[in-house]
Amino acid sequence: MPNPNVAGGNEFDQVRVFFATDRQLANEGVFGGERGRDLTYGSVFVSIPREHKIGGIERPSIWRLEFSEDPRKHMVIVRRSIFPREDFFDDIRATLERGGSDASFVFVHGYNVAFDDAARRTAQITYDLAFRGAPVFYSWPSQASLEGYTIDESNVEWSQLNLKNFLLDYAQNSGAKDIYLIAHSMGNRALTRAVAALFTEHPELKGRFREIILTAPDVDADVFTREIAPKLVAGCDKITLYVSDGDKALLASKKVHGYPRLGDSADGIAVVPGIETVDASGLDTSFLEHSYFAESGSVLTDIRRLVLEGLRAADRGLREISAPAGARYWKFELAR
Repeated sequence: MPNPNVAGGNEFDQVRVFFATDRQLANEGVFGGERGRDLTYGSVFVSIPREHKIGGIERPSIWRLEFSEDPRKHMVIVRRSIFPREDFFDDIRATLERGGSDASFVFVHGYNVAFDDAARRTAQITYDLAFRGAPVFYSWPSQASLEGYTIDESNVEWSQLNLKNFLLDYAQNSGAKDIYLIAHSMGNRALTRAVAALFTEHPELKGRFREIILTAPDVDADVFTREIAPKLVAGCDKITLYVSDGDKALLASKKVHGYPRLGDSADGIAVVPGIETVDASGLDTSFLEHSYFAESGSVLTDIRRLVLEGLRAADRGLREISAPAGARYWKFELAR
């Protein structure tokens, strides 16, 4: 049975991903960094070039004398659609039926991410995981600029209520049996707070989400451990946290805030009861070492085994590390 999210072509494939956003609509299908009045729903088709490399998002490069997008070489948004909430959920259910899947994931991006970049990242994850369920991203109004950090902090906090309401609606109406929640960087602030509030306000949702996956969280580690984690664990018994000791983006965030971030293990790894912590240190060779969750083949394989095979950390070939007070975490075996 073909993947319902992928349309094959002679020169490139196309991946369709769904979205909900509280960004303001700038023009037809294009969203900027302003706050919207209501949620907007739709889908985006992204091209996947024949030479696509796992973990990569192929874009034009002036070093290769590429000055415009070419769907045969780059990941390009080739089509975008906006439709009413009811049609959104109808399409989600139809996608699940076509793929013979009960699974869906909702991805929440981080700081300095434009709407179109969030769409490309979601398409890349969907394609690289060979995910047959319904792929969805929630896009909050990031400024998509390095200097927009403090505005992004304000906007991700503003989006928490909208995200909470969307997740409640999605849990009740998507038709997906297994819903995976995935957040990256600052997006973890909105996701963790939203889900913690959901479990408090709607105890009937306990066990509704199959897994919560927190990647490189730009969240105060102490606040998370004391205030947020207990609420998450009370409502979901499968939570995975990916951390790294070389994440320069989180190191910069620590300097700004004065306290360690949850995803930064340089000063000590976060081991929280009820949460499986996976140390991905040394896997990311990029300058910032911040997007390893989607760019590292090793981490993508680990997430694939977690999502598609339902394996826990102890069964995914990771090395178990003993921590104080009888706790434990897991680490990738680095190639020698």
